Amino acid sequence: MIARELINDMIPPLKPTDRADQALAWMEEFRTRHLPVVEDGRFLGLLGEEQILEGNDRQRPVKEFELLCSHCFVHDWQYFYEVLKLAVDNQVDLVGVVDEHEEFLGVITVQDTIIAFAQTTPVQAAGSVIVLAMDSRDYSLTEISRLVEENNARILSSSIKQDADDPHRIKVVLKINREDVSAILATLERFGYKVISRFQETEVTDTDRERIDELLKYLDI
Repeated sequence: MIARELINDMIPPLKPTDRADQALAWMEEFRTRHLPVVEDGRFLGLLGEEQILEGNDRQRPVKEFELLCSHCFVHDWQYFYEVLKLAVDNQVDLVGVVDEHEEFLGVITVQDTIIAFAQTTPVQAAGSVIVLAMDSRDYSLTEISRLVEENNARILSSSIKQDADDPHRIKVVLKINREDVSAILATLERFGYKVISRFQETEVTDTDRERIDELLKYLDI
């Protein structure tokens, strides 16, 4: 899912001439700690709730604040993982979206991104999660995929995380489209891969989806 498909049309941008009290009112209405500031179609950065409260002057125009995170935007063709990374790295709850000409298109909130991720096929599909540990130099997704596919299974998604105790080692998390992965585990171990954990995930039922929808409605996200 790419950025242009996740733009939140409800959240308005601030203009430099808007006042801080209007910004706070919008933040409260849309339940966000930040708002984008845009001038002549250009993304200038984010204004944060804490900045306004610390300044203790709600009549102050937006242009008099030092804006945050002028680089907190993605292009409309980028994948939603980039949105999450940018938001987490900069500790903001939304990022801007621009087109190929750097024209502002809107914003994506972290909540929008999490909901989109929860609705993707790898998350919804039944299967198992396998976690492998290895030296980073030994990592080859092509080789791992081949071993999984030899057991009539597929990798639905994969991610890599550096080992906190050893910078030369990584943990590889695989979502497999089968609940019984005993044969896959045996194959991986036979080829020298260390399996450190596995989890079975059942299919998301209609009842589960209803409960998720109710929770999101309760959280108003």
